[in-house]
Amino acid sequence: MSNLLPGRIIAAFGRQYLVRLADNSLLPCLTRGKKSEAVCGDRVEVMHTGENQGVIERIAERSSLLHRSDAYREKLIAANVSQIIVVVAAEPSFSDELLTRCLIAAFDQQLEVLIVLNKCDLADAAKAARAQLAPYRAIGYRVLELSAMQDVTEFRPLLQGHTSVLVGQSGMGKSTLINALLPDAQAATREISTVLDSGKHTTTHAKLYALNGESSLIDCPGVQAFGLHHLTLGRIEQGFVEFSTYLGQCRFRDCHHQHEPGCALLAAVAAGKIDARRLELFQQIAKNKA
Repeated sequence: MSNLLPGRIIAAFGRQYLVRLADNSLLPCLTRGKKSEAVCGDRVEVMHTGENQGVIERIAERSSLLHRSDAYREKLIAANVSQIIVVVAAEPSFSDELLTRCLIAAFDQQLEVLIVLNKCDLADAAKAARAQLAPYRAIGYRVLELSAMQDVTEFRPLLQGHTSVLVGQSGMGKSTLINALLPDAQAATREISTVLDSGKHTTTHAKLYALNGESSLIDCPGVQAFGLHHLTLGRIEQGFVEFSTYLGQCRFRDCHHQHEPGCALLAAVAAGKIDARRLELFQQIAKNKA
């Protein structure tokens, strides 16, 4: 169809999307049919259906798709991202299970990972949070400590060359971080809201902000749960990267790494080679993937 225009979804409000076209203009778009598979970050082809309205006709093949799911439904988060940034904070306390679930999802989609520990100006609370993150540093995850209210200088270079997706629980300071990185973020959000008349569309899934060059940042609403129902037990095992040496070494092929004799992971924990809390998290997540 010669009248199709290429673009990229930069925001989602329910079933309505905002597409940035090649000429940098913004076009509100719907999808055909009741069920939409489109998501922020998707590269799409759209067709004008009115003066300021379009329809998404095609979604281009994705390099990645970050999503979560439970037994009943799937929630698409962002497409075509290369890096996930999980924001945790010194205060309020964060869930290491939610963090771990995000890391498993990142592994499944082969995304680079950065953990940001925010509010490090709160010295006592930061000390406890730092200890909670120690097992993640030990197995190779990058952890950046900062206070978004004070200085994000060290954060900026880590965004270059990536389409990053920013995730985290409510209260971790993601909005403060966005505003520190992007002084024009509120203006961009107002522009999105104006074009979409978003007072009528309150379910915002994600927003994409352009950074320098080809880099961009997708901000997601705070999450309190991250279901992994779509992943097999084997894929969840692989998402615990420090398990790789021991997988396949258990006495029983269908070992669940609970109390089975000859379990290689239990032996590794007993020998101090795997952090006990990490195995406990695996057991919790494997029992309740949603």
